[in-house]
Amino acid sequence: MNTSVKVKITVSVILMVVALVALGVTLGLVLSPSSPVLAEDEGSTVVADDAQDAAVSDAEEDADKGMIAMAAAIAVGVAAAAGAIAMGIAVSKTNESIARQPEAKADIRSSMMLGLVFIETAIIYALIVAILLIFVL
Repeated sequence: MNTSVKVKITVSVILMVVALVALGVTLGLVLSPSSPVLAEDEGSTVVADDAQDAAVSDAEEDADKGMIAMAAAIAVGVAAAAGAIAMGIAVSKTNESIARQPEAKADIRSSMMLGLVFIETAIIYALIVAILLIFVL
């Protein structure tokens, strides 16, 4: 196997592992027991001071929102970094292909643009999920 192919496969595997770790961290933060998604009512308890309980629950809610925002930022950052690397590789390979076969320049560029659109779409999906995490949960 060619050395450059081995390097590309290794980089692809590393990027996939990083993306899966980021997804795991995001899901772990969002679905943690202190997350508002899985919060349970504590039944009937005696309340000593309603104002104090309200202040405590507001502080917990702010901490949960902060964790969700950090998880969303990590997810978008990883998606953007992986997309930027993929786009750089695609543009590099397109330029190499055009240099080898200049008469196929139009076909090569149109294929590259279609690939870049798909990569960018994945990044936009990550951004939409992050916005939903922040504002809906």
